[in-house]
Amino acid sequence: MTLRQIEVIRAVMMTGTISGAAKMLNVSAPGISRLVKHTEESLGIRLFERKAGLFTPSVEAGRVFDQLREVCKGVENLQLAVSSLQRGEDVRLAFATAPSIAQFIAARVMRQVRSRYDDLFVDMNVIKIEETVDYLLLERGEFVIMSSAVENAAIENEEIAQGRLVAILPEGHRLARKDAVSAADLAAEPLIGVDPSDPYGRMLARPFEVAGVKPRYAMRGRFAQTLVSMVRHGLGVAVIDEFSVAEVYMPGLERRPLVEDVRVRSFVSRKRGRTLSRFAEHTIAQFRRELGKAVEDGPWYRSKK
Repeated sequence: MTLRQIEVIRAVMMTGTISGAAKMLNVSAPGISRLVKHTEESLGIRLFERKAGLFTPSVEAGRVFDQLREVCKGVENLQLAVSSLQRGEDVRLAFATAPSIAQFIAARVMRQVRSRYDDLFVDMNVIKIEETVDYLLLERGEFVIMSSAVENAAIENEEIAQGRLVAILPEGHRLARKDAVSAADLAAEPLIGVDPSDPYGRMLARPFEVAGVKPRYAMRGRFAQTLVSMVRHGLGVAVIDEFSVAEVYMPGLERRPLVEDVRVRSFVSRKRGRTLSRFAEHTIAQFRRELGKAVEDGPWYRSKK
């Protein structure tokens, strides 16, 4: 029996009439009648007893109808599973981001993802670059978003955005009167940075290399959020990637372009050859969109009222 035959026989069984089955399946009654007759003839079994226009399952076909119920139940379960998958129900998306992207950009991405898949369970981790290889190769998540490419033959990287490094200052700082701040300006102030042996720290030190200025750090932190907090509390000044401060209102903080135009790149990294779920693909697309939007909206830190 074909699935269409099963569907028609079930409809007749449920409604008890040819016209009822036709209405249920939104087809013509003669078509239902012909298919029922053809099915009985091809099986050599009388499936229904006809009495006064009513169709009741025949006694000899009882076992056939028992199996039909199981098949129909399985088809319904399959349809429910597909529907749930389309809506993001009972599925899981696991990925990780660098700390510099997690605070603002990732939250905006999650808002977009949840607006489309409101029942999708998301497991978002914040990891350091040195943790990325284990995270991907052990398949703890589908992908990571990092500010550096992951150097490993088993991992493939794709650049998804380019941003800039910017200067951050305590609110009311004298350098905030400038339209742009140089590395030399910052080096003359109590400077807060990240260890240059760290990939993120090397990136933040790049403007000083470009300017030929040797930075003398008064304090060091490990993550972008730490630098932002220290500067906001008046402990010094810092260089940071614009994604880490991509929020319109950040009380206690001044943001200015750097004279040295140093770019920062963002990558999506995944285990080589791994096929991503459509939820992961959609999430990566949203990261690309939000990172690009942050770059386009970047001039907000140029104006100070």
